[in-house]
Amino acid sequence: MRIFKTPALLRYLFPEYVWRKTSKEKCIYLTFDDGPVPEVTEFVLQQLAIYQAKATFFCVGENISRYPDITRSIVEQGHFLGNHTYNHLRGWATETDTYVQNIALCQQQIEKYQPKQATNLFRPPYGRIGRKQFREIKSAYRVIMWEILTYDFDNTLPAEVGLQRILKQTTAGSVVVFHDSVKAFPNLQYLLPRFLRYFAGIGYSFNTL
Repeated sequence: MRIFKTPALLRYLFPEYVWRKTSKEKCIYLTFDDGPVPEVTEFVLQQLAIYQAKATFFCVGENISRYPDITRSIVEQGHFLGNHTYNHLRGWATETDTYVQNIALCQQQIEKYQPKQATNLFRPPYGRIGRKQFREIKSAYRVIMWEILTYDFDNTLPAEVGLQRILKQTTAGSVVVFHDSVKAFPNLQYLLPRFLRYFAGIGYSFNTL
């Protein structure tokens, strides 16, 4: 069963995480996980530029270290870098100390390109983080989840079906997650341009978190 929109009950049970933003403006908060990746992230940047859209990229630290030029382009084009651990670790399957250290390694990479922030943004891979892990990082990071999951990584889902679901359920203030990964690229190429075109056409803007 695919849940495109995070249930209100889950948001109620975990209010310490950011699921969406209160917005009086017609604004959507696009996020991209797992990059940077050659060709894929570059495609995303090209599409965002067409609509003067800004986004938050939750980057994997080892990808930042591999692709510094792409990382630099993200920042230079006015987007924001968030932390997605250094090795894309699954929180529930990782010891707390190891997990926290991995986040710190990723943040070191991010701060080579983006000024140090008073509060950093962190999205746990797979949306899974243990309570102890959260307590360890909450003073330095805002944990960003999502309201709308695009399922761009699911190659068994027809892209046309996914598009209709996310267009219907996205509203002002939605935090929407795409993936700039090789696995997601076939669906991303279909979904992202159409998503941007549709919402830009009805007066929405796109901003960083």
